[in-house]
This record gives sequence, structure tokens and C-alpha cells, in this order.
Amino acid sequence: MISQLLNALQTPFTGEALFDHLDSIVFFIKCDQGKYQVVNETFVRRCGRRSKKEIVGRFPSEVFGKHLGTSYEKQDAEIIVTGQPILSRLELHVFADHSAGWCLTHKLPLAGKNGKSIGLVGVSQDLQLPRKETEDFAQVSKAVRHAETNLPAGPTVKQLAAISGLSVYQFDRRIKLVFGLNAGQWLLQLRLERAQKLLSQSDLSIATIAMDVGYADQSAFARQFRRATGLTPGQYRNGQL
Repeated sequence: MISQLLNALQTPFTGEALFDHLDSIVFFIKCDQGKYQVVNETFVRRCGRRSKKEIVGRFPSEVFGKHLGTSYEKQDAEIIVTGQPILSRLELHVFADHSAGWCLTHKLPLAGKNGKSIGLVGVSQDLQLPRKETEDFAQVSKAVRHAETNLPAGPTVKQLAAISGLSVYQFDRRIKLVFGLNAGQWLLQLRLERAQKLLSQSDLSIATIAMDVGYADQSAFARQFRRATGLTPGQYRNGQL
């Protein structure tokens, strides 16, 4: 039925054209070498480029710079080799003008008729603004304030749920309705967002910043920060995109 519908269309249907109209979503397809084959207009704007021609056929390191681009290339290679997708990964994207924005990234491997990987397709969707004028937020607001003011102590989702008088499941559900993230992702964003600000706006050591955002182990903080941003804390502080 779907194939008949597509064949009957007067003009070819392409997902690219659809994604060109979505300002909050970055869309891309890459070949098995990791080069961009398709991108949407939102991708072009956020990379500070003038047209898709400046991106298509290039590696991420040619678009985003050595440090950030190489991290994307390693991630892509792993997906293509293993065939394992990345779903709902919280990431901080750093753009050409050095601004940053949080998003949830999904990447799926693409397989040819013989089952061999031929590339990947992905989207990164901007996080929604918190819906704080809701009953759901009222039920978790005390826990949110506690997490924000006691971040060095490393509050857990279980502890925050107890502060709200909710089960972990109920707390997770309400946090997702308010922030668009599950409770674990929201808490991670809270930690890394504060780390991001301290790295760019203070002279505190990375070890001190790690403790300030609730990590007892600096190496664990560095791993998590790099997983979310593609950069080490030091690279981010020095603007090594």
C-alpha cells in the first residue's frame, strides 16, 4: 500500500524535504565511510554554513573541527561496525558561533540488501523548555530545588523521588512530562550544564568542578562530560572545537 502511494506521487517523496521545515531537529544520513550524504537546512544553519554543498561529502571533522568532529567519527564507526543504534543519548552540541544547546540524539545503522552496513541515519532534537506552570512540576518542584542546591552531594533519583513523596516510577514520569527527559537524563543535564558554566566562566580546577557537580571521581566526570559533548573538560574550557 505504501509503495503504491509513493509510486503514484507526482513528485518524489524525500525525508530530507520534510526535515528542512523542522527548526528544532537536525537530520543527517552518512555513508559507511562516515561522510555526510544528506543533511537538512537546520544542520546547515547551525554549522554556520551557507548551503548543503558545503557539508555533503565531508567528514564530521571537516565540518566541526578536529576534536569535536573526530569524536563523532568514532561514534559513527562503532555504529556501522556493530550495527547497534544510539537511542535518546543526551548531548550538548557546540555550534560554529561557540553557542551550545542540549538535545537528544538518535542514530540508526542502515543496512543494504545483503545485510551489510552501508551507513547510518540520525536526528538530534532540541530539548523542550521546562513546563513549570503545570501540576506535574508542582509535584516535583521541591526535589528539583533540592537537586539544584545540593548538587555536590550527588543526589540520586531515588532520593529525589522520596523528597517528592512519589515512587521512582511516578517521579520519573512527571520529570519527563516537565523536562522532556527521564529523571536520570535530567539529573545528568543538571550536572553537566553547571560544569559547562564553571568551565567557561571560572578558573576552578577540573577536579574542583567535578566535585561541585556531584562526582567524587574526576576521571568519571571527564568520561561523562566527553560522552555528552564530544570534548574533554579541558578541550571545552580552551575552546578546542
